Amino acid sequence: MESGRTNGSSDLVHCIYASASDGPLSESDMHELLLAARENNVALGVTGMLLYDKGAFFQVLEGRADVVATLFRKIALDTRHRKVLKLISEPIDQRSFECWSMGHAQLPAAALNDIDGMNDFFKSGKCFIDLDEGRAKQLLKAFSDGRWRFSIEG
Repeated sequence: MESGRTNGSSDLVHCIYASASDGPLSESDMHELLLAARENNVALGVTGMLLYDKGAFFQVLEGRADVVATLFRKIALDTRHRKVLKLISEPIDQRSFECWSMGHAQLPAAALNDIDGMNDFFKSGKCFIDLDEGRAKQLLKAFSDGRWRFSIEG
């Protein structure tokens, strides 16, 4: 797996986006979504992390620029997502989630209150309201620095 940047189309990027679903996903729906995403991401060489609560998604995709761009377009057209908002798409020197084809956190509400920037992020499935690049980077940093990583599976 790639761990650094190279020239050409193999440059690493991360794409961070938020979206909403039409309603909360059941545990089995979420399990199926994660299985499909992980299989697809392994085939594409994409790594990342997904946070989900009450119909709100926050996702980080990492990989080659062309692959991540194509995957994001596919996600934006997926009818399970609405109001897809790309927050960040930029080159990275290395992956933050290199061991995860799609890590997923199921954090209790009390744990969310302890993470700067997350305490109101998942409010009412409206994660795209008042979310900007700065808050997205704050959330990414909380997980990249190891805070709450123990809660992520996959």
